[in-house]
Amino acid sequence: MILRPGLKDFQVVGLYVGKVVIGIGLLMTVPLLVSLYFQEWNATIDFAIGISACLLFGYFMEFLCYTRRDLTWTHGMVVAALAGLVAKVFAAIPYHLSGHFPSFLDATFDAISGMTTTGLFVLNDLDHISNALNMWRHLITFAGGQGIIVVALMFMIRGTSGAFKLYVGEAREERLLPNVIQTARAIGFISLTYLVIGTAVLWVLNVREGMSPERGFFHGLWLFMGAWSTAGFAPQSLNLLYYHSLLLELATMVLFIIGSFNFALHYAVWRGDRREIYRNLEIISFSITVAITFTLVVIGLTQLNIYPDAMSLFRKGFYILISGHTGTGNQTIFARQFVNNWGPLAMLGVTMAMAIGGSACSTCGGIKGLRMGILFKSLSYELRRLISPESSVVVQKIHHIRDTILDNRMARAAMFITICFIFINYGLGTIVGVLYGYPLSEALFEAVSAGSTTGLSVGITSSSMPTLLKVVYMFQMWVGRLEFMAVFALFGFVFAAVRGE
Repeated sequence: MILRPGLKDFQVVGLYVGKVVIGIGLLMTVPLLVSLYFQEWNATIDFAIGISACLLFGYFMEFLCYTRRDLTWTHGMVVAALAGLVAKVFAAIPYHLSGHFPSFLDATFDAISGMTTTGLFVLNDLDHISNALNMWRHLITFAGGQGIIVVALMFMIRGTSGAFKLYVGEAREERLLPNVIQTARAIGFISLTYLVIGTAVLWVLNVREGMSPERGFFHGLWLFMGAWSTAGFAPQSLNLLYYHSLLLELATMVLFIIGSFNFALHYAVWRGDRREIYRNLEIISFSITVAITFTLVVIGLTQLNIYPDAMSLFRKGFYILISGHTGTGNQTIFARQFVNNWGPLAMLGVTMAMAIGGSACSTCGGIKGLRMGILFKSLSYELRRLISPESSVVVQKIHHIRDTILDNRMARAAMFITICFIFINYGLGTIVGVLYGYPLSEALFEAVSAGSTTGLSVGITSSSMPTLLKVVYMFQMWVGRLEFMAVFALFGFVFAAVRGE
């Protein structure tokens, strides 16, 4: 028998959804201040309306749904999935009011893409949007990289035993510190520290390339946010091609590589455990899959003689491969060059890299290196068990921050999420793309990019693409970021509310 959720269940969910939306409203004060600084009065009005809408809705939900009941695991999962969706709708308000989107659906597409750190966009005339809107584009990727729930835990939600359930609901399980709110604040501190250092470096490089100090600062800030959050947004439509700078490409590559690492790994290294970098299963898995996928890219590009010298191969081939593998999406080539120049083998290498993604509990999406490592170790364990004497006890250990014995539960969980990514996420987008007439290689590439929250594009994503395909990509970005369990919980909650007893 399926039990129908009661009024108190809806109140708990509504209360925390309201808190998250209030957080989005407070976040909008940053681009509001930028609009005042640059005297962009239309943008000021847009963000004032957005802030008002968020605060009105959020405080109304807090008033309507006030309860002292704490979160259960189901509540935490449902809030993570639902609050993420509702927050993205409110984040789209300034987008839509800017006049750069033909519909609210398009504005919501970009809001979902930003907050899931995907980086695909359908915005029109990016090169001429306001500085305030550019700040908002990049700020929501930075916040989304840490996790909207993590940001809420840092500022809006305090002293609740249900905080960990919210944290886990956003596809994060690792505590940096015993208290989950302290963990959220530690993640925020790590990101803000890198923000200061990374922005300073990129600012200097931009000024060195000829930008004014003011413009160089904002471009440095926005490039950092796009790279660190592995979203791949950039303030110009040409992305990294706009700058024609090897040093900027190197700097952003370093940023999105370390941005794709597990926050627990960052914390361990910060505490002095440098050896963790070389011992960690995710880093080992990442290194191996980079080597395999880059080999495919090199073979594919070499066969076609696209980049005859090593520097071009590095700046185009390796940069794109790493950008895809870390789920970033910064591009140093035009979108259609994937199809017209790279060929199927090189595209396959990048597609595989995007599908795998970066680390768990990081800013990026995809299947994740930890799961790939667990699956490989599970295969190794089964082979060793088969060739060992029946009386022997075979134990498989993995090292991820600490030594852990690999058990069937871990292997099944890794396999289940991997299957969900391949068939429910990547498969859905590919099938719909093919049904709309796109070639299989292009449909697969774009679907994997959306589902792994990467953002590289072969040119399918635009304001003119079919509406259903936009909706499918939005769904892929949403479930890809949450890694399915919270979404399944939300669907189950809705089903129980309708059909339960």
